[in-house]
Amino acid sequence: METDALHDLTAAYALDALDAEDAREYEAHLARCESCREELASLSEASTALAYATEAPAPPLELRARILQQAHSERPNVVPLRPRWAIPVAAVATVAACAAIGLGIWAAALSGKLDRRNEALAEKARVAAILAEPADRRVEIPGGRGTLVVTPMGEGALVLNRLRPAPSGRTYEAWIARGGKPEPAGTFEGGGGVVLVRLDKLVPEGSTVMVTVEKDGGVDAPTTTPFVRVQSPVQS
Repeated sequence: METDALHDLTAAYALDALDAEDAREYEAHLARCESCREELASLSEASTALAYATEAPAPPLELRARILQQAHSERPNVVPLRPRWAIPVAAVATVAACAAIGLGIWAAALSGKLDRRNEALAEKARVAAILAEPADRRVEIPGGRGTLVVTPMGEGALVLNRLRPAPSGRTYEAWIARGGKPEPAGTFEGGGGVVLVRLDKLVPEGSTVMVTVEKDGGVDAPTTTPFVRVQSPVQS
């Protein structure tokens, strides 16, 4: 895809509207395009705010009274019909209960989907903000595996190149170590030409950032040899 076309995908990426292939191509472009990182940071924050602002305005207090008044005025025009058969009360209650359960399950599933989408949008905003920080410091990861980006406040992100998806039943896990045992800093799945990962913990100067392959859900201490190891920059 041409560079000009990739610039135009920022809004769609912020709204999580790209397919997997376009998203991977855009993320590779994002790692080297400062203007798109700045635009994504602002768009992601705005889209996340809109996603959470879903409450409808409360109806006016007089609305119920007007509805009841209208219903009373039209009641003489209603002619009751006598059905030839009647549905047992128990059957009606069963149908109502099933409908309520079905609606409850649907509402819970929809709420969970929206929560996951909102979290994904918020995560994109946080990563974009780190990459767009003008005073951040960057260190190339040995072997051309990518870059470690650290802001003056210690927020960190990894830009990883050509990282395959984690094997089935496994996940990638980031670690930060400084003079002691490594501390977990988040899990991620990988996949694609460029993978952007926000570290869950602050990155102290001179600490070591690592990535290992672990079981799904992550672990409290590394169980495999890190395939990524890079030292965070020390401010001069």
